[in-house]
Amino acid sequence: MRIGILGGTFDPIHDGHLALARAAFKELKLDRLIFVPAYQHPIQQKGFKIIASPQDRLEMVRQAIKAEPNFEVSDCEIKREGVSYTVDTLRLFQKKYPSPDELFFITGGDWARSLAQWKEIDAIFLLSHFVVAKRPGFDTSKLSPGVEFLDFVPLDVSSTELRNQLRAGTLAKPLIPKLVLDYIHKHHLYQA
Repeated sequence: MRIGILGGTFDPIHDGHLALARAAFKELKLDRLIFVPAYQHPIQQKGFKIIASPQDRLEMVRQAIKAEPNFEVSDCEIKREGVSYTVDTLRLFQKKYPSPDELFFITGGDWARSLAQWKEIDAIFLLSHFVVAKRPGFDTSKLSPGVEFLDFVPLDVSSTELRNQLRAGTLAKPLIPKLVLDYIHKHHLYQA
């Protein structure tokens, strides 16, 4: 089997995440794609802050993929708690899906810029196909030769901007699946 793993904070999950998952599923000819919400992201970019609880983020992913029969969600990083390292997650999935199954770890170009900061990046390359979703204008020349690329034009959406709009009550064009938006409103997430 060809298994895609899409990690992230999903705070909240939005249409951009789902578009990336659908593109990866199709282009990489995956048999299944597993979303893995992080308990605590190891690389803190400027202005990056997790707002919703791990349980809320896990449930939002569950709601977002209800109509996607080829997608599933794993709570392995949330159960493990602490900092969520990709290499630990890949080792867990390699035990669950040993060879000849293939693992494809999928990430966006924004996170791929910081590969030098990733824990045991060489082991990650050995455990999986490391797939980066290219963004327009993204310089791929500085990435490791072990990186594979996904042709993908991302939606112009960010979780940070969506949280800000939700907090301000100005979400004009929802790029959040309806079931996720219903969950957000029901549980009063991202409120001022």
